[in-house]
Order: sequence, then structure tokens, then C-alpha cells
Amino acid sequence: MIFRRENRENRENRGKRENIDLPEDQGCLRWVLGVPLALVYLPAVYLFTILLAAPVDPDDDRRREDAEALGYAVVGITAVGLLLSLLPVYRRTMGRWWYVLPTLMAAIAYVRGRML
Repeated sequence: MIFRRENRENRENRGKRENIDLPEDQGCLRWVLGVPLALVYLPAVYLFTILLAAPVDPDDDRRREDAEALGYAVVGITAVGLLLSLLPVYRRTMGRWWYVLPTLMAAIAYVRGRML
């Protein structure tokens, strides 16, 4: 009888356990997860800025090839960051803008690299 009572109490308390995804911990967890993700995107932002700022002469084949390589590099780096943000911890914690901005940046870099 004592064993049954303990089992019943354990079943009742199972739903009352403390969850690791508490709302009050989300702010700190976002910072902890956001810093490595931002460090991954930092080189992509740098290369993206160079890609957009560099004037390219239509007759200069070397600069056009460099711009295309920069576009592919930005797409590759943002793909790594997006794959990292697909981890379950990131999906539960981070907002959707962590997907939108890198995707938009990669699309613009790809178009800019291909259109020059």
C-alpha cells in the first residue's frame, strides 16, 4: 500500500517538475546562444559589406570573379550559421529574425555576385 501511494505521488509530481525552458531564463539563454551565432555571421557581414561597396567595372574580369567568389563565401558562411540555428536549442529559444536576416543577406550576395 505504501508503495502504491509513493507511485501515485511520483506520477502526480511528474507533471509539476521544473522545466529547463523557463520563460525567465530565456533572456540569458538568448545571449548565451546569440553570441556564438553572431560570431559565425560576423565574417559573412564583413564580406557582404565588401561585396556591396566594391565598384566593379564591366570590363574587369578579375574583379567580377572576386565578387562572385565573395558572394559564394557569404552564402557558405550563412549556410553554416543557419545549420547551427536549426539545432533544437536554437529553435526553441531564438526568434525568427535569426533566420530571416542571414537568408536575406545570402540571397542578396548571391544575386550581386552573379549579376556582375
